[in-house]
Amino acid sequence: MPVIKTIYDKTTHFLLWHDKITAWLLGMLTVGALPPFFQLWCLFPAFIGLALLGFKSEQVRHLAAVGYWFGFGFFSVGFYWIGNALLVDAGQTGWLYPFVLFLNGAFFGVFTILPLVLMKLGKTPAAKVLFLTAGWFLSTEWLRSVFLTGFPWNALSSVLAFSPLWLQTLSWWGTYGLSMVVLLTAALPAVYINRPDKKNIYALVLPVLFIFLLFGCGKYLLARQEQSETGRQIRVRLVQPSISQSMKWRKGTAEKNLAEYINLSRAAGLENIDFVVWGETASPFNLVYDMEHRVLVQEAVPPQGYLLAGMLQDGYDGKTGDYVLYNSLAVMDYFGQIHDVYSKNHLVPFGEYIPLRQYLPQWIRPLTNMVGQFAKGEKYQTIKVDDYPEFAPLICYEIIFSGQIVRRQNKPKWAVVLTNDGWYGISAGPYQHLAAAQMRAAEEGMSVVRSANSGVSAVINPYGVITSRIGLAERGYVDDIIKTGLSHQTIFGQYGNLIPFLLSCFLMLLAGLFNCRNKA
Repeated sequence: MPVIKTIYDKTTHFLLWHDKITAWLLGMLTVGALPPFFQLWCLFPAFIGLALLGFKSEQVRHLAAVGYWFGFGFFSVGFYWIGNALLVDAGQTGWLYPFVLFLNGAFFGVFTILPLVLMKLGKTPAAKVLFLTAGWFLSTEWLRSVFLTGFPWNALSSVLAFSPLWLQTLSWWGTYGLSMVVLLTAALPAVYINRPDKKNIYALVLPVLFIFLLFGCGKYLLARQEQSETGRQIRVRLVQPSISQSMKWRKGTAEKNLAEYINLSRAAGLENIDFVVWGETASPFNLVYDMEHRVLVQEAVPPQGYLLAGMLQDGYDGKTGDYVLYNSLAVMDYFGQIHDVYSKNHLVPFGEYIPLRQYLPQWIRPLTNMVGQFAKGEKYQTIKVDDYPEFAPLICYEIIFSGQIVRRQNKPKWAVVLTNDGWYGISAGPYQHLAAAQMRAAEEGMSVVRSANSGVSAVINPYGVITSRIGLAERGYVDDIIKTGLSHQTIFGQYGNLIPFLLSCFLMLLAGLFNCRNKA
């Protein structure tokens, strides 16, 4: 097999001496471990390779380039589904699809520069891996969650969302803490590969111990859910009409789409339901003022319960007097009374508003008018009706923000998320969104009810376990029971992202100790 060996040798030589191309390929490979693929083996060659590239160079410029190209590959492929929104009207906007892939990589790749640059501070391979891990948290995950209101999609720890067993330690250190553990597990073997001697054997042993730690703690913490069956039980019905995005806003179909929601809601057993839950913008009509459509919607409300309906709400800003549009959730009773309204606070950049719009040059401003400019509601609201436990209302991607979905004090026992992933079709996006909801449930120790226009709709218990679901692109409804007695206080729920910050400081301190040991 001399030909195969020759090809292998030349390929290996090429990759070793073309770091940027290698980093780009490794970044793309990492995507294989994300939902819904869950090919965890991809993490090891990806991060071992990235660490080895970091070991090779001491030049900041070179390290920054390696980090950038790794991020370019990771984010351009990992966010490919964002471009599907352009295919809803392919004739008008489909040609922009390749540009979206490029821009995702070009912009978000900046956030993976710092982790590689920090490796320069390490004097030993082990110290370099620790600085890489701390930098990944600080820039690639945390900073990305706050810059321009943030877009923390696809945290590295989401690769473990294939089973709630592996998510249980989220209740200790949250999404970003678990991401650091995942990265350490995948990258540490590079220390031994770089120098395979007995002194570095720990680099192979520790990842195995991390895996057993996550497994053992998961088994123990998951077993606790069987010990708490007391508390109020809430019966919910999720409605998923799976309306095509191309039909959702087409002129003349609004009435038909609303009727789809109503008909599915009225299925047998409605009298036993406490809350019927519709998806984001299920009603294109403002149910606060539109009495004609509010009367129609009353048919979907349980006799002894409430309807939670997504809707577009228009009105005037009380401070400026400007006409504004809100992405809202309305709570309606059987008699058509609106008890409460929540308006989305965390808006999607470049989807629901244009960041820094006022500073853009005049020539590009007409293009920004294609993006809706929604107004913001208040943060950390809760809704209380009758004697039901209060819940946290959330809309769409508000659920992806670790440590930012509910207030720390007097936390509600459950959350309701209305979303519409129909923009992204049959793709990884809706599954990644669902994984984020599972992770928030496990972090905060609270149930999450997720209703999506086209899926995946699901009821998730406080341990991240999906107890019922409606699959992607399926039409139908599902009834389930929320056991509020399962809700519990978690360490992360109490202290939030202070914990991963402290963990990153510990890793950098440990790296400093490795540096000192090297000098000695």
